[in-house]
Amino acid sequence: MTTQTQIPSLTALEYIPYVDDTGNLPENLQREIGVYAIFDQDKKLQLVNYSRDIYISLKQHLVRQPQSCYWLKVETIKRPNRSQLEVIRDAWINENAAIPVGNGSEQALWNQPIDAKPEMTDEERLSYEQSDEFTQTKLLKKIARRVEARILEELKSRGVTTEIRFNPKQKEKGLLDVK
Repeated sequence: MTTQTQIPSLTALEYIPYVDDTGNLPENLQREIGVYAIFDQDKKLQLVNYSRDIYISLKQHLVRQPQSCYWLKVETIKRPNRSQLEVIRDAWINENAAIPVGNGSEQALWNQPIDAKPEMTDEERLSYEQSDEFTQTKLLKKIARRVEARILEELKSRGVTTEIRFNPKQKEKGLLDVK
């Protein structure tokens, strides 16, 4: 845990498995505030971010980028303020000597809901364009559910047992976001 004046070195922190032997994310991070770094299977830094609930953020990143979430480094803070969290995040990025893809070119892929619309088949796209709003909504939900099933299958193949639920209202817009 960090105080106002300490900025922990990213390299000094221990790696934590993103998914433990039981298939769960680190439950001790539920409702914890702090800064976290996500690494791929080869321990290459992918993203540095901060959150008011690290556990929820980790779930969202795992769903959005499952192939890149294998290791973590975390610093929790009891009485943070945004500027303190940003200072640590920026220090870790600078320490890395290169901007991680999740903080640069792939930022939207790591932080925005998954857009299922590009997964439409040509037939679905034609049907969507020729339909009323109600039918379009039903079609978007169908496509979102198909993408959701693929994501959940990928997570299952990784051994993830943590419950993942998506916001049903977002599916109506063709988006997938962890609830």
